[in-house]
Amino acid sequence: SQLYQLRGRVGRSNRVAYAYFTYRKDKLLGEVAEKRLSAIRDFTDLGSGFKIALRDLEIRGAGNLLGAEQHGHIAAIGFDLYCRLLEEAIKERRGEKKPDTPDPTIEVEMDAYISGHYIDDPAQKVEIYKKIAAITSLAEADEVEAEIEDRFGDLPEEVRNLIEIARFKVLAKQLGINSVSTERGEIVARFLPGLAQDAERIAALLIKCRGQVRFQPGRQQIIRWRTTRQSSAELWKLIKDSLLYLLGEKNSI
Repeated sequence: SQLYQLRGRVGRSNRVAYAYFTYRKDKLLGEVAEKRLSAIRDFTDLGSGFKIALRDLEIRGAGNLLGAEQHGHIAAIGFDLYCRLLEEAIKERRGEKKPDTPDPTIEVEMDAYISGHYIDDPAQKVEIYKKIAAITSLAEADEVEAEIEDRFGDLPEEVRNLIEIARFKVLAKQLGINSVSTERGEIVARFLPGLAQDAERIAALLIKCRGQVRFQPGRQQIIRWRTTRQSSAELWKLIKDSLLYLLGEKNSI
């Protein structure tokens, strides 16, 4: 980023100028240095500083924050948990209190990202990611989904999955679900320890969704949805309808 700032100070108004960065011919450049110089060479348009900053983050090990490829710390713990921990750390530094009911951790094995083919501008990607991350109700999810489709066209499956995960998080938090993960062909939701669900609703749900939903009682109750033999759209509908049913909307299933 410092090299980029230096390059930006060359040339004024209508005067064309060129910036040359050189190094000794016997100097052995490391892989990181090569990548940084390549980024300076590749991003030449006005306002490329944001793209340079993103590439620098990727080189440092944060992964491609705006695409499918993830590595570094994000790959180790997952994008959702990484962002949640980062947000908590920022709030702690600011002296802000943590919320009484934490957001559920959601780590499911499915493509959920915004590809460069759908939105190629990094700034617009960040804007949309922020809108999705800020969703706190089903109505907001519907509004964000409609806005994205209106601005960028039909949602590809991986973007739709992002919206569905946001809906899932809204309902999961209302039910006291602590974490959601993928295990052996099932999406598994764990409730907060000691939090019991309505037994009659659980029994009715299992009857209505026989073979698709399983429930595990105990101090930490668990609900499981089968992911096989159905599309992602059908799976998300089943999950959303199940959670709405547990919240008291009897006509959801």
